[in-house]
Amino acid sequence: MRRRRECLQCGERFTTFESAELLMPRIVKSDATREPFEEGKLRSGMLKALEKRPVSSEAVDAAVNHVCHKLRTARRARVPARLIGEL
Repeated sequence: MRRRRECLQCGERFTTFESAELLMPRIVKSDATREPFEEGKLRSGMLKALEKRPVSSEAVDAAVNHVCHKLRTARRARVPARLIGEL
């Protein structure tokens, strides 16, 4: 979102850009530790697992986007790591 603002001290006008922050759930690992979800970590793990397979990077990106979408729509504060693997 683009927003025009004005400085209260000097009166100069300027533009700010804002975007919505989408909250992702925390990941509960098998040893019960929790960590924030990182899309880059998911992507790099998938690329590493599929590096010797005939899978395009577009397919990996689509899978990562699918997992992120499912996590956002789950509306849960914590998600087990196993669920991400299943997705």
